Amino acid sequence: MNLVWQRFTLSNFPLREYLATSYLHQSLFGPLRRWRETSILIQWGEIIAAALLSLLYGFAPFVANELIGLILLVCGAFWLLLSLADDTSDINSPSVTPIHITVFIFWGVAFLATALSPVRKLAITDFRNFTLYLLLFALCARVLKSPRLRSWILTLYMHVGLIVSIYGVRQKLFGAAQLATWVDPESPLSKNTRVYSYLGNPNLLAGYLLPAVVLSLIAVFAWKGLARKCLATTMLIVNLACFRFADSRGSFIGLALAVVVLVLLLRYWYKDVLPRFWRTWLIPILLGSFVALFAIAFGASETFRLRIVSIFAGRGDSSNNFRMNVWTAVFQMIRDRPILGIGPGHNSFNSVYPLYQIPRFTALSAYSIILEITVEMGFIGLSSFIWLLMVTFNTGFVQLQRFYQQRSVEGLWMIGAIASLVAMLGHGLVDTVWYRPQINTLWWMMVGLVASYWTSPSPGKNRDTISSDPQITTS
Repeated sequence: MNLVWQRFTLSNFPLREYLATSYLHQSLFGPLRRWRETSILIQWGEIIAAALLSLLYGFAPFVANELIGLILLVCGAFWLLLSLADDTSDINSPSVTPIHITVFIFWGVAFLATALSPVRKLAITDFRNFTLYLLLFALCARVLKSPRLRSWILTLYMHVGLIVSIYGVRQKLFGAAQLATWVDPESPLSKNTRVYSYLGNPNLLAGYLLPAVVLSLIAVFAWKGLARKCLATTMLIVNLACFRFADSRGSFIGLALAVVVLVLLLRYWYKDVLPRFWRTWLIPILLGSFVALFAIAFGASETFRLRIVSIFAGRGDSSNNFRMNVWTAVFQMIRDRPILGIGPGHNSFNSVYPLYQIPRFTALSAYSIILEITVEMGFIGLSSFIWLLMVTFNTGFVQLQRFYQQRSVEGLWMIGAIASLVAMLGHGLVDTVWYRPQINTLWWMMVGLVASYWTSPSPGKNRDTISSDPQITTS
């Protein structure tokens, strides 16, 4: 059974040996490798790539989507340039990972969905944007292999997240104009202020802060020195406060799932240094504390209580009712094109959805990334996405085991990447802010972070001895 799982997740696939003999790989990567020897640009390529990523993640919350798209285009073009100039014979050259393979398959399904789309012209534009995100993943996976550059990019994002959170907290303290009806106008919360900081939308803000909350918690454990730990603690407190004031119910679900993952993986990471009592009772105590904290907030804050209760109000809440009506139309769209969908992107969705929508329930998306992927790329696209997720999480768990054996602090950042991906997926189950560039860029950065830690199994080593079972033991 373990061997089947390894093959399914490409854990023991001889990638390096295959790529060394692949004519396609040799043709696409490295034709300009001789230029590398004389080009100052390429010799500084990794630093320039890190600078481009710094521009992207440093300015994403503050600038228009068009500028983000331009930076993505430059990032993708620069990755292509670096790849063309790679020396593929160098053992230290950037590697292709199992995650890269499933990302490429996901892209291939999107290409087919675009080619067969009933609104092909619109789908081509969105397919171009989709491709830029996947090129961003490839650039992140390449740049984040450097510990120094990885530390810089993650720290930059955390500091930008702190700035965003500070402004959000200020909006709560001093008031902020509500730019749209984000709360049921007939509910007791109709006058509640939901902060949105620089992003203009509280749900988008909460989705942007989810990885920041997770990574700031990890930084409390990973960063050395009292000053840096105090900074990480400050980030965690301010991020949580702004996150709470955004009042996004979908993000509450994402954070709850992330907390469970963090508790389990941190318990695994520290199990050898914990006394016997804590090895047995740490998880129940932490989860119990989380439940108790939730109960206190539920009882003490009427705003929080009403927001949580509204999740289970069904059609009694206008936001729930709106989503349910959209989902009804989306199910009909999936029924009519179940194999490869209507084509990727919100332009395709906006063109086809009006033919199915219930009157007065216009929508820009399916309000669920699972439904969105299925309606855009059919069940083949959904299957490829689920495969990508399974390979990504399996790769993360396998490398976490390696870091645990080495007692490397990088294992903590791997835990942060895994928990961040789970949080964004949880939020995305009931919302589609995942598709907004401010969040989608973070998603592919986290996937790239996991891929950057991947190491190829030694040719002479029996790969079956390396456990890739995704179930981390907690005993």
